[in-house]
Amino acid sequence: MRLHHRLDDRDRMQLRMTPMIDVIFLLLIFFVCTASFQPPEQWLPTMFSLPGSVSEAPPLEEELEELEQVVVYLYGPGSSPRWKVNQRPCRTLEELAAALRRLARIDNRIPVILDPEPQVPMGEVIQSYDLARAVGFQRIQFAARPRGG
Repeated sequence: MRLHHRLDDRDRMQLRMTPMIDVIFLLLIFFVCTASFQPPEQWLPTMFSLPGSVSEAPPLEEELEELEQVVVYLYGPGSSPRWKVNQRPCRTLEELAAALRRLARIDNRIPVILDPEPQVPMGEVIQSYDLARAVGFQRIQFAARPRGG
């Protein structure tokens, strides 16, 4: 004697939710990992003027139009360091701040590379790093010298 098991209509209509939840969870992880967390463009500052206003951006120097990085050299005797920003000398910390501020207004996303000579005190290097951060640069790096060179 054989027993036949009849599937109830309710059993046929029931969906298994566990695989669907797994797929949704994997999709959620994928989209979170690939999302770029940047502010929307409408909140970013622009150089465009409102309709009816008259203003013109000052022309950039030729060398600043293709600015890819800012290199800050620190050199000189220990107690009175000097700086060069892209080969232009700065004698005081105020001149360095003004030069960095001007470059940050152009594009603060370009990297700033600090290149101190070995005799420059670490406090001056840190002060230059803090100054670059304060004027708005986001990527600040240190130059590395090859060993034995």
